[in-house]
Amino acid sequence: MSGPPADQAPDVVRWQVADRASVAALLDEFGLSMVQVPFDESIPGSYWGDDEAGLIDNRVYVRPDTPLHSILHESCHYICMDAPRRATLHTDAGGDYEEENAVCYLQILLADRISGYSAARCMLDMDRWGYTFRLGSARAWFERDAEDAREALKSRGIDPETGASRAQRAPQGGAFRGPTP
Repeated sequence: MSGPPADQAPDVVRWQVADRASVAALLDEFGLSMVQVPFDESIPGSYWGDDEAGLIDNRVYVRPDTPLHSILHESCHYICMDAPRRATLHTDAGGDYEEENAVCYLQILLADRISGYSAARCMLDMDRWGYTFRLGSARAWFERDAEDAREALKSRGIDPETGASRAQRAPQGGAFRGPTP
């Protein structure tokens, strides 16, 4: 989802201020790697263009101005897709309405796993960026209207309470956590 023009960019957490080590460690658990792109270059694999994260194979492309929620969103598309789609992944993650809901839900869950970020901040960033939900906000949707997203995660082998995948190795240092308010 493309945000407003750069001169009207919303106040969201961006890659340049994110805890890069915790983001990289989280994505590594799902077989993803980060590729940093210089600020003045286009982001390879970016479906929306501008400062949005790009996705090619198992690589997430980012610039310093890439929103952290965008990094999570594209990563969650990869996490939610099956092996045949991953094998041809380049720019357009594809998917359907059910997957998009699962992706949004999972990005909120995983936000709590990033040092200095949280599910609450991710939901705020999603609202500021212009994501739209039937109940008016990401938080309202997540808390009261996302049963279909939880079921979609389950059908993909992802625990809707923790974000853990059956195919994923456990993180070092403890169990997965769900979102905090």
